[in-house]
Amino acid sequence: MLNLINLKRALVALLVIAPLSFSAFAAEDEDGQRKPPEARTSGTLGPQVMRAISEIQEMMSPEDEEDEPDLAGAKVALDELYERRYERMNDFEKSTLLNFFTNYYLTTENYVEAVKIFEELLTIETLRTDTRLRTLRSLGQLYAAEENWQNSIRYYQEWRDLSDFEESVVYRGLSYAHYQLEQYEPARDFWLSYMDIKFSDRELVERDDYAYLNGLYFTLEDFDSALELTKTMIVKFDNKTDWQNLSAIYATLDNDARRVQSLNLYYLKGLMDDETRFLNLGQSLAGIEVPFSGAKIISEGLEAEVVEENVDNMITFTQMLLIANELEEAVTPATAAAELDETGNAYDTLGYLHYVMYNYEEAAEAFRAAIDKGSLKDDSDTYLFLARALLELQLFDEAKDAASAASEAGDERSTKSAQDFLKLIESRRGYYAIIAQRKEDAIDFYRPYPPIQ
Repeated sequence: MLNLINLKRALVALLVIAPLSFSAFAAEDEDGQRKPPEARTSGTLGPQVMRAISEIQEMMSPEDEEDEPDLAGAKVALDELYERRYERMNDFEKSTLLNFFTNYYLTTENYVEAVKIFEELLTIETLRTDTRLRTLRSLGQLYAAEENWQNSIRYYQEWRDLSDFEESVVYRGLSYAHYQLEQYEPARDFWLSYMDIKFSDRELVERDDYAYLNGLYFTLEDFDSALELTKTMIVKFDNKTDWQNLSAIYATLDNDARRVQSLNLYYLKGLMDDETRFLNLGQSLAGIEVPFSGAKIISEGLEAEVVEENVDNMITFTQMLLIANELEEAVTPATAAAELDETGNAYDTLGYLHYVMYNYEEAAEAFRAAIDKGSLKDDSDTYLFLARALLELQLFDEAKDAASAASEAGDERSTKSAQDFLKLIESRRGYYAIIAQRKEDAIDFYRPYPPIQ
């Protein structure tokens, strides 16, 4: 966006008039003798004004580059000349003197006074058209530097009304001013005209020019135009920010396939260096049924220390590996998450992971740790899984206690599940008792043969 400080600094270079060449004003006859002064409305400098202006120019722009300008002396001389002769000057002399005033005020960065002088210039009826145009444009720029956007627009528009041609700097100024007034549609239209002129004049259009227009499209929520412009910017500049914007636009347009595709290209180009996008891409790939690739991307983010090893991220990584059926690989991040989590929920996940891997002792240990830490999302569910693990270990009494706790902790549905599981425990206890009895009976029935002598 518009940097007002830099704009102010640039105004001096843009607005200061070139040093006067007095050969253009000193009218001499063939014998080298100066002619009498012209009438007050003539287009030349009288001898007294010319001498005074010449001295002022020397003070402001010494011929010897090693000499320092005497701006204070120049200001004193300008004020004296204005007070002593201004009312008696012809229009050309007035415009010349006022131009030196603007040079002084711009050089000293006194933009308020510079504006006053430029506006006084416009009161000269016979002011040359090119000078009037330059003055109007300068006022547009100066009022922008002072953040007086309405007056900036006013003078730029007056320039357009008077001028027979268009100029890119005027369109640029009009766009900035309308933007600051939150008039985004005219800001967009003037900027498009500004870029068209630059293209027509075969001037270089910088990436910042495109970026400003794209910002206007985003502000106006014209995401279709933003999409096409962003594609153009990627082709022309291959800039990281534009790749980021591309996936964001596809997300806004609810084109999830393209969003993931563009984000994946961003990753493949080696541009990804922030946690949010690593996690976003990883989880998005899981959402389109390529969870192993998603887990791999999150793993790379963790290894590069871009993705922080906090509890949420480790749980996310664990879930990605679970979805990808990479159970053994999931144990390490699941254990890290369990140790980091202030609640027992991550231990609950670790317990489930061990349970589905048939590691019942580790599962029971993790479920107990989850219960000890507390603040579980579903106490009943954790107790019930603990009961399942204990049942597999044939620890029937402990399994019964866990299932009873699940029944007491849950809602009606959970209570029914726990009660059903209590029946299963007793059934399984009876089953194992029968098997054990049959083993004993078999041992008693099948006597070993005596050893051969």
